[in-house]
Parts: sequence; structure tokens; C-alpha cells
Amino acid sequence: MRIRWGVLGVAKIAVGKVIPAMQRGRHSEVSAIASRDAGKAREAAQRLGIAKAYGSYDDLLADPDIDAIYNPLPNHLHVPLSIRAAQAGKHVLCEKPIALSNSELCELIEARDRTGVVIGEAFMVASHPQWLRAREILQSGEIGAPRSILTAFSYFNRDPGNIRNNPAYGGGALLDIGCYPVFTSRFLLGEEPTSVQALIQNDPDFHVDILTSGLLRFPSADSIFTCGTQQTYFQRTDIFGETGRIEIEIPFNAPPDRPCRLFVGTAAGSRTEEVPTCDQYTLQGDAFSLAIQNSTPPPVPLENSLANLAVLEALFRSAASGHAVAPER
Repeated sequence: MRIRWGVLGVAKIAVGKVIPAMQRGRHSEVSAIASRDAGKAREAAQRLGIAKAYGSYDDLLADPDIDAIYNPLPNHLHVPLSIRAAQAGKHVLCEKPIALSNSELCELIEARDRTGVVIGEAFMVASHPQWLRAREILQSGEIGAPRSILTAFSYFNRDPGNIRNNPAYGGGALLDIGCYPVFTSRFLLGEEPTSVQALIQNDPDFHVDILTSGLLRFPSADSIFTCGTQQTYFQRTDIFGETGRIEIEIPFNAPPDRPCRLFVGTAAGSRTEEVPTCDQYTLQGDAFSLAIQNSTPPPVPLENSLANLAVLEALFRSAASGHAVAPER
């Protein structure tokens, strides 16, 4: 049995990456797509071989043959449309950041609990074998006790019409890509940070952060990251232990057409581990579909999202105050 998915909108990530990947899944079937522009919905459906196209989100949500919704809409529409989907009895996989505030996310949790549907945040890294393997090596003690994690993630985007440069839509570097090193640090260490400190540089025209650097202090280790939206494209994660290190070569935009690589160095020597070719969006879709079928939690449940958002909000507060602050949970 396959879960029948409907997609809200024709966002680039949806039509370019997620939908084609989910169509290759064993447990997922993309059955419908909607857009406020019916022509765009029909064009995407024809190009991607999707059976149904709708000219409104509500028409898709009313379709009784749709089991689950993928929501890749702009950040400020994540919670409102996900709540409407839940009220229509649809399970929801929503892009990150799933909410823009604690209170907004609590509204979504209330809707989930009231309707009984499965709702999760689309941190695809949680399903990728390279992250599972990195965590396995770290937990094995091979590189000694964890001491620090160092992450860089950046790209260049000065387009004034891009939603990532619009504060009203929840734009900015921290929410767009800084959420990843926050999530992956928590994922690797299995802990929550006790305090955080941040430096933020804002664009004078767009009024969103274009360079954010953060320090997360966990009980066992520190995590340091920098993310930027107006600098050269780059991404890397290094995990340092007492006696060794792990480098994740392409941590976030993992290629679907070739193996990923982990570089592991210890006192006994160094090696390269290849992670077999896979598509993290295929894995994410199937994992979520199985959670629906088996009535189990999704890969990233809303309680995890709430903890991640608490760290993001603390980073913003720290940058504004100039001091380290504790996440409020």
C-alpha cells in the first residue's frame, strides 16, 4: 500500500527535487498538486506525470483520495496551511522551518492532537544514511568523547523578489539554512544546548539576516556554525572528539546521483567511508509514509521541532542583547 500525497504549491524544491524523489519511493505516490494559479498546477502535473491538478489549495485538501500533504510553501504559510490540512484529515509533512514562533508551533501541535493526524518537519538529513553513520561513529567512541562541531553553510542570493529576502515571509539566513546546523548538532549529540550566543549581520535593504554565526553550548560539547546568504556557496560539517574527527563532505545538499563521503581520522589512522548513492527526499517521503501506515512517530515530530525552534529564537535574542542566553522550552 502506498500513501497518496498531495503537494501544496509549485515551489522549486518541490517540483525540482522532492516530487521526483518521492515518485521513486516504495511507499509514496504523488497523486495531486495544487497552486493558486491553475495553469501552473496543470503544467507541473503534466511535466511530472501527476494525475490531478487543482487551482486552489482548498480543492486539493477536499480530495478524499489524498492521504497526506507535502507543504513547501513560503515559511509564513507553513502553519496556517498545515492546520487547514490537519482539519481536513490529512497527514502533513511540512518544510523547515515549520513555524516562525513558539506560539505558532503550539497551535499546530494542538491541531495535530485534536485531529489525530501525523505532522512532521521536513529535515531530510534525519533520514540520510551519512548522518546516521556519522552519529553511529560518534556514539561508538571511536573518536573519543565529543568536544566540538563546526559547520559552515552558505550561498549567494541578492534577488529582491526572492522570498528568502522578505522578512514578512520569514526570510533570512538563520531560518533558511542556520536551522540545519542547530538541528544536526542536536541530532548528533542527543542533547539540548544549555546556552547559545549569536552574531547577526542584517541587509540594510532587505532587513533580513544575511550572515549569522552561533555558538551552542551543550552539556558534552560546543557547536559552532556560520551561515550566509550573500557569500560563496559552501557547506561542510566537522565533528571533533578527544582522539579523532569526522568530516561530512556534503552535509545538506547531499547528491542523489553519487555516493557521499565521510572522512574519519583517529590516532590509528584515517579512512574514507562511502555512503551508497541514495536520494534523501525519497528516503524522507517513504519514512513519513511508513509512520502513517504503522501509526508511529515521524522522523522529526513536532516536539523535536519545538526544541529546535527554541534554539533559533534564543539565537535571535542573543544577537539582539549581545549576551549568551538560554533557550526557553
